[in-house]
Amino acid sequence: MADSAAARPAAVAGRAAPAAPEAVVQLIVFRLGDEDYGIRIEQVKEVTITPEVVRMPKTPPFIKGIANLRGDIIAIVDLEERFQLRPLGRPVPDFSYTLAVEAPDYTLGLMVREVPRPVTIPVSLIEPAPEFVQDSGQREKYLEGIAKLPGSLNVIIVLDMPKLLTPSEIMRLPGGPAETPARPAKKATAGPDAPSAPETP
Repeated sequence: MADSAAARPAAVAGRAAPAAPEAVVQLIVFRLGDEDYGIRIEQVKEVTITPEVVRMPKTPPFIKGIANLRGDIIAIVDLEERFQLRPLGRPVPDFSYTLAVEAPDYTLGLMVREVPRPVTIPVSLIEPAPEFVQDSGQREKYLEGIAKLPGSLNVIIVLDMPKLLTPSEIMRLPGGPAETPARPAKKATAGPDAPSAPETP
């Protein structure tokens, strides 16, 4: 019995440790043209029915205007026009959805025409876009990668949200940095106990 008990810890020590769970990523997936696109869920503030959009002058055609989203004024972007999947200058549809997404320098509303859906996949399934894809057009500059879904021929094009707009386009956003006036510097005021300046004779 003693020999059996002594051998037991050795058997336990030789047992393989359980594999660590595979890292996963949650995406909000939506349809643009005939393809599925996704954005990491932590970059999506909310998904809502598109509110009333007010057109603004001197903005690119793919910026449809501004909307009041729960007290925040944000620019509404048509990604199908941004990626040249549809003709420019189309009117805003009577019914659509908006994803309020946050980047370090701005918040945008991405207008889509079908209900967005959440998808969870292993991080290992997101592969870098091939070089020939990255060089083929404007849209590919904003890709984080391409996710191949297990057991399916379908793929999800994962967008790199902070690269969605160029610096010059960010400056032209309604309510963006170019339209935000600088605050005047506050004039220094003396406190109640500060000595008064001497009178000039």
